[in-house]
Amino acid sequence: MLVLLVEDDIDLAELVFEYLESESIECDLAFNGVMGLELVNQNQYDVIVMDIMMPRMDGLTLCARIRNSGVSTPCLMLTSRDTLDDKLSGFEQGADDYMVKPFELQELVARVRALSRRHSNPASLLQVADLTLNTTTHQAARKNRQLSLSPIEWKILEYLMRESPKVVSREQLEALIWGDEPPSKDALKTQIYRLRQIVDGDHQQPLLHTIRGTGITLRKNDENNS
Repeated sequence: MLVLLVEDDIDLAELVFEYLESESIECDLAFNGVMGLELVNQNQYDVIVMDIMMPRMDGLTLCARIRNSGVSTPCLMLTSRDTLDDKLSGFEQGADDYMVKPFELQELVARVRALSRRHSNPASLLQVADLTLNTTTHQAARKNRQLSLSPIEWKILEYLMRESPKVVSREQLEALIWGDEPPSKDALKTQIYRLRQIVDGDHQQPLLHTIRGTGITLRKNDENNS
């Protein structure tokens, strides 16, 4: 299991980090919301644990940004604010669980593991036609032939498969990969081209389709693709 901890209190962050590691849970650390968002865009986490009151970007904004980019990773909020309105605000922004400081480290680990199980079990195997993606083993295949994907290609493919057969806008995909700052206007086009070569290649039935003026979709027999 890989967890992202976003916490500006360095002493608390190090304490939680060491305890998670002692429980055989790998952990990445971020000390503000902006740093946390960058790590979410670069890596795939099983659970994200974040403080609410942080510099540069607070936890509520971070959670909302994560959800708006299409990332469904469970988010657990840590905060000293314990009113019902505070908790409701967190849930409205996409949080899955809420712990009030101070908290017991054993309970934090129990909640992290519960969130991870709840998230991974129902949809660990995705399939569209003869294309499969297993989020547990981190393997993708087309007609039982394994596909080699970069982290960005994996992120795009998983998102398109989860949304299939809906069309996903270019803006959604750019936000998923780079947040608000794509490196260039052609960066996504390049990634989609590479992904199309990997997924469709020489197959007679293409699955990855560009819908002019709308976005990208992954599905069978699309008559409006280009």
